Amino acid sequence: MRKIILLFTCLFGISAFSQIKVLKNVTLVEIGKDNSVGLYKKEDKFTINYQDLNTANLNTFRSFSFQNLNRDVSGLYEIITNGFIDTPEGNIVLELPNDIVELHFDKNFGQPTVQFIQYINKNRKYVGKSQVLNKKQIDKIFGKLSGKSSLYDKAAGMVPVNPVNTASASSAASLNSNNSSKSNTTGSKNRKPRK
Repeated sequence: MRKIILLFTCLFGISAFSQIKVLKNVTLVEIGKDNSVGLYKKEDKFTINYQDLNTANLNTFRSFSFQNLNRDVSGLYEIITNGFIDTPEGNIVLELPNDIVELHFDKNFGQPTVQFIQYINKNRKYVGKSQVLNKKQIDKIFGKLSGKSSLYDKAAGMVPVNPVNTASASSAASLNSNNSSKSNTTGSKNRKPRK
């Protein structure tokens, strides 16, 4: 009997102090991808993942992330597309929370291109470079061709700032439109034609 109790105690102790913990499953949504460069969304954070061509090992992938606070994803897309139209003289430098990213514009065979140059952890010693991308590839990465660009502003679990007023305003507007359409139809039925 003591051995059975000791066995149950050991099994209970192992299960109570296990190292495996179940975490909340957060989905990673692919906005767009072309070859080795992709844009992904996880909750309200956007990540550009790319194969680093600046290393001898071609299996090195790097990424930089940012949040879409002030429509930053659309802003980055606009900066890149404007750079295709009017090529800047130097690199455009962007400071992100953890990294510095430069947009290097050039022309390959007369076609405007852009390349991401990442200074990892804001350190100029550690540099990652993406492949050179043209306008069509950028459109694909940012989900413009597939329609996934609509996911930029959709945040999981976002609650409106003032949900009571928003709901009452929208329901009041729908009630007013319903009442006005009813009053117009009932009013026209009750009216007698003028002679």
